[in-house]
Parts: sequence; structure tokens; C-alpha cells
Amino acid sequence: MSAAVSSDLPSNVAAFGRGVAAALTSVFIFVLFGNYIGIGALTHDLGFSVGWAMASTLLIWAAPNQVILVTALGSGAAPLETAIAVSLSGVRLLPMVVSLVPLVRQPGGRLWRLILPAHFTAVSMWVVALARLPAIPRERRIAFCNGIGFGFLMSATAANAIGFYLAAKLPPRFAAALLFLTPISFLVSVYGSTQRLVDRLALGFGLAIGPALALGKVELDLLWTGVAGGTLAYLIGRLRRAVR
Repeated sequence: MSAAVSSDLPSNVAAFGRGVAAALTSVFIFVLFGNYIGIGALTHDLGFSVGWAMASTLLIWAAPNQVILVTALGSGAAPLETAIAVSLSGVRLLPMVVSLVPLVRQPGGRLWRLILPAHFTAVSMWVVALARLPAIPRERRIAFCNGIGFGFLMSATAANAIGFYLAAKLPPRFAAALLFLTPISFLVSVYGSTQRLVDRLALGFGLAIGPALALGKVELDLLWTGVAGGTLAYLIGRLRRAVR
């Protein structure tokens, strides 16, 4: 997936600009817009302000985590419980950060320069960075990754505001359809990126368990759906391997 080694990045500014361009021309930009337009509509529907919605995107920068934050606070969950749920959801990004850092860190480089790439790391940024980094000189890779993250983040923040104001002005049925963009885009992107049976079982269990917990008014239903669905899928996978 890598291209020929690039020699036209004379500065970190040029590398940053190349990263922004890589983000804006990636297929993930369309998924991102769909996700964050839906999240913007969701924040409006639950009574949050547009400033709050945009700030949460800048600070959290992970759509599933932001959905957990908005729905938990919007349903009256305690801030501590919400913080724990968001933090546990964010753990899934740790392996991505761990795999990306060795590719961008310079020998003897200062650790503080890795803060922004770590913050920007999400599925979209991680996939684009891994595909493009082999063509980027190591001394330009941090700036390049920051450019990718910045391009995605600014696009998501703009889409968030667009979704918020669209939900405020559209008829109720169209606003409801706008809210539906988020779960549908999550479902399509997750299903398309999973190849293993265990992953698809986890997705299926989540689709079955989530509505049941929501109807039962179980607090932190998204968190428990992930724990239960993932555990069941893991156990079935272990049993399948043992039988083989």
C-alpha cells in the first residue's frame, strides 16, 4: 500500500499540509461526515449546545466515545459513571497508539512531540497513516500524522455543527433520519472492516443485546452491551478452536 519514497517534503509545514490533503482525499472523510452530522443532531436532540458539541469533538475525538458521553449524560447518568464508560471505550484505541508510535518517533526525539499524534489516533487516522507513512521521511512523520489528524478533526467538528443546525431546522421526520446516520454508518463501517467470525458474532450479539437492555432501561446499556457481546463472541471462538 506504500508509494515510492517521497523527497518533496522540505519542511514540517509541507509534511503537515500533505497530511491534511491525505485526510481530505480519503474515503474515511465521507464516513466521518456521516458520523458527526448524526452526532451533531443527537446533541441537539438531547438538549446540549452547539459549543458543547464541538468542544466534546475536539477533546474526545472518537465518535463511539462521544456517543456514549452524549447519551449517558442526556439520560441522566452520573458524571463519574459516564467518565468510566468513556474511558473504557477509549482503551480500544491503545493498541493503535502503541503500533503507530514506533513508526513516527525519531531516535532521541522528545516524548512531548508524540502527544498530538497519540490524541489524533482514531481508526480513520490510524489506517491512513499506516498506508502513507512508508513514503514519508522519518523526520517528517510526526508533522504528517498531525496533518492527517487535524484534517479529520476539523472536518468532524464542522460536520458536528452542520448536524446540530440541520436538526434544529428540519422537520421532525428528517431530523430523526439524520439521527439515524450515526448508528447506520457505525454498523456499515464496522461490518465492512471485520473479517473474522468472532468479530461478526460480537457485532451480532451487540445488535441483539443492546435493544433489550435499552428497553429494560438498564443504565450504561452501551457499556454492558459491549462487555456481554464481546465476552460471548470470545467464548464461542475459544470453543470453536478447541473443537477443531
